[in-house]
Amino acid sequence: MRIAFVTDELPRPGTAGHLALNFAIIEWLQSLGHEVEVLLVGRRMPRPVERYGLVPVCGPHVRSFGAYVVAASPRVALRSAARALLRRLPAALAAKIRAMRLGADAVLGDFTSPADAAWCARHAARHPPDALLVDTIFRAPVLAASGLAGLNSVLITHDLFHRRHRALRSAGYRVQPAQLSREDEAVLAARARHIAAIQPEEAKILSLMCPAQNVFLLPMPAAPAMSPPGTAKLPGRLVFIGSASLPNLDGLRWFFTEVWPRLRGQGLTLDLIGDCGPALRSVPEGVTRLGRVENIAPLLHRASLAIAPLRVGSGLKIKLLDYARHGLFTVATPASLDGFAPASASPFIEAKAPEQFARAILKQLASPPPPGIALAYIARHYGTGPSFAGLARALMPQMGRANLPAV
Repeated sequence: MRIAFVTDELPRPGTAGHLALNFAIIEWLQSLGHEVEVLLVGRRMPRPVERYGLVPVCGPHVRSFGAYVVAASPRVALRSAARALLRRLPAALAAKIRAMRLGADAVLGDFTSPADAAWCARHAARHPPDALLVDTIFRAPVLAASGLAGLNSVLITHDLFHRRHRALRSAGYRVQPAQLSREDEAVLAARARHIAAIQPEEAKILSLMCPAQNVFLLPMPAAPAMSPPGTAKLPGRLVFIGSASLPNLDGLRWFFTEVWPRLRGQGLTLDLIGDCGPALRSVPEGVTRLGRVENIAPLLHRASLAIAPLRVGSGLKIKLLDYARHGLFTVATPASLDGFAPASASPFIEAKAPEQFARAILKQLASPPPPGIALAYIARHYGTGPSFAGLARALMPQMGRANLPAV
């Protein structure tokens, strides 16, 4: 079976939750023997030349040479180089430049242009896929292109963007696109034959928004990753993984202002993994900004507890699955816990007010629960079979029942 995956970012693990899920989907399809091709639209190449050996990549603004994806024009190459240079600037200056250039504090996504959608249609006519996977409503315009409407298509939502838009606007942030209502999102999502939601609450809402479509669950799969024998926990070591997205930075600023002062003198330290650390102008004493880390497993295995202090956001916070699959419990705000499978033995401790959050951290550190509870939760609720069963059924006419995963 030949599958085209339309996205504007190369799927990779360890950079952002939506990219990790896209990567997992592609790996799963490959494991079943199917051929996947990434159709890269837009001009979001992080660098003029990228090494990417997972699957073939083509697009209106890139060329592929073996395992390398190269910007196809000087204009795209210059934009990629400028983006790479911006990441090297001090975080505060880079954020100011982005906000000035975009006229927004947060960018939820850029809609695929009519020209890029037409390119995808021409490519599909030359190399017909059996199915089309579409990455978020911002790539949904591709499904309106002539020749693509009849394909078996799956929209991977990753989020209910109208809800995130409303939450960020309510918090006083400028958001791009400037307008995005529930009705707008419903029209875009309904262009696909199937709609994949990453958590149950969003699946229910999407079923109401798009009653004619097949809506199913597609949570991030997470395999338990037990710590190597002899690995010792570092007492008082907290950890947070996150991109430089506005919800992450907003949550960390709240944590540093309202919670961290209540923990002073307790011997606690915090590791920030990912782009969230470099994007902050400053961090308190005891906090280490590690940036992007190729292998996060040793850091998570040695940490004593994870935190998730998000105040706004929607979708499934995939970082919490990463914590749990490494045996870590997480103290989390209610906004961080939306969509997770309920269980009597859950690795998530909900805390809303600052003093409650601080008390929960100290209580968990004083009496650490066994990692087996977190590992069992992951195995029970987020194995590959249960996670991809809905996607397998959506693609079943082409895949055949023999290739369906065990559930």
